[in-house]
Amino acid sequence: MKTDSPNKIKAFLLAAGLGTRLRPITDSIPKCLVPIGDKPLLGHWMESLIQAGVGEALVNTHWLAGQVEAFAKGWNASTPVLTTFYEPELLGSAGTIAANAQWASDADAALVIYADNFSRFDLRRLLGHHFATRSELTLGVFTAPDPRRCGIFEVDAEGRGLSFEEKPTEPKSNLAAAGLYVLSPDIVREIKALWQPVQGVFDLGFDVFPQLVRRARVFPITEPLIDIGTIEAYERVCREYQTLNQ
Repeated sequence: MKTDSPNKIKAFLLAAGLGTRLRPITDSIPKCLVPIGDKPLLGHWMESLIQAGVGEALVNTHWLAGQVEAFAKGWNASTPVLTTFYEPELLGSAGTIAANAQWASDADAALVIYADNFSRFDLRRLLGHHFATRSELTLGVFTAPDPRRCGIFEVDAEGRGLSFEEKPTEPKSNLAAAGLYVLSPDIVREIKALWQPVQGVFDLGFDVFPQLVRRARVFPITEPLIDIGTIEAYERVCREYQTLNQ
């Protein structure tokens, strides 16, 4: 069931990583297309976007890009419309957004999803919080068991951002970046303005969040959000999905 939100939302699906820890599976299939149950990982995210009422999505490609382009071609008999963006050299999470700022310019918000994760989280909750609080930048967070291994947000009592640091030696909280974010049009333009392509990879965690965190609010995500980056994690997700859908 789609959301009844009148807002126009577009989504960035960041999915162009090499998936080296998932080899040998990813020797022949990109990480975002590994099967989970009856559909590829990217298909699960597209169904989540349908539920959230997202009209258009863009997925970046690099390794085995032709397979992702074939998925998009097959998908586009339905909505959301899925656009592919090929990166001969990986631009980084913020670089993909900056390079496609014009594509997102007519949206009321841009949803950013690290699409090599798997989750059953209802994206409508994150989007609803974003619009209800009139936030410029809404950051999904989870409680990290070891904050020193994550990107960590420090927030005030109202959930407004104070600071952000990747893998801090002395964490100021245990609220970790979840790879699910909502950007206002102004934030998309800010990311574009900060981008300097000649400097190489442009990353949200290292290059953007530390500068814009005080314009952000966080939203806690308690549902499992699993990086399927290893064989063990991938097999666990497949087993759990099969059990839940028997």
